[in-house]
Amino acid sequence: MIDKRCQSAARAVACIRPGMTVAVGGFGDIGVPLALCAALAEHDVHGLTIVSNNAGTAENGLALLFKQHRVARLIASFPSQPGADHFLRAWREREVEVELVPQGTLAERLRAGGSGLAGFFTPTGYGTELTTGKETRFVDGTGYVYEQALKVDVALVKAELADRLGNLRYRLASRNFNPVMAMAARHTIAQVGRLVEPGGIDPDDVHTPGVYVDAVVEQRA
Repeated sequence: MIDKRCQSAARAVACIRPGMTVAVGGFGDIGVPLALCAALAEHDVHGLTIVSNNAGTAENGLALLFKQHRVARLIASFPSQPGADHFLRAWREREVEVELVPQGTLAERLRAGGSGLAGFFTPTGYGTELTTGKETRFVDGTGYVYEQALKVDVALVKAELADRLGNLRYRLASRNFNPVMAMAARHTIAQVGRLVEPGGIDPDDVHTPGVYVDAVVEQRA
């Protein structure tokens, strides 16, 4: 069986190339793979499209990607928040293009991408500027808008436990966007708090099966 352990975050993100689309798990700072984000910020790569719930705050995580001018496009639900100074600077200077997507729609676009679906119809956003130019239709008197599935080149996720085969278990709310991002990615890198032997995670407690994970980096808090 494949041993997916990687010695460092820097080595794990070295596969990321200019122009790639990278999904970063988490909600606020909960479930964000901060070590992987920091390593990517130091990686000499530009023109990235980042898919995430938000855009980071202060000097941690996603914020470092904007600080180091790694991002050309952001697909997110809630990028502008107190402390998101590096993102706001990049946006005001027109360094970053932004696509706003409702949180549930973002999660479902990723899930659809990971499930091999082309897309789906949703009432969320129907009739608003967010859906201008998209296909719409009425079903039983309700307006729906078509949202395309979202696939990404690489996903950076954070889990509490992993084994060397890549099976992951998340902790509480840190589960958020991480599982669907791992599904939607061609290559998934997991930052984990602790590595255990295969079988150390009960099968019923595996939240992301190892088939979706390509590299595991142990990063103890």
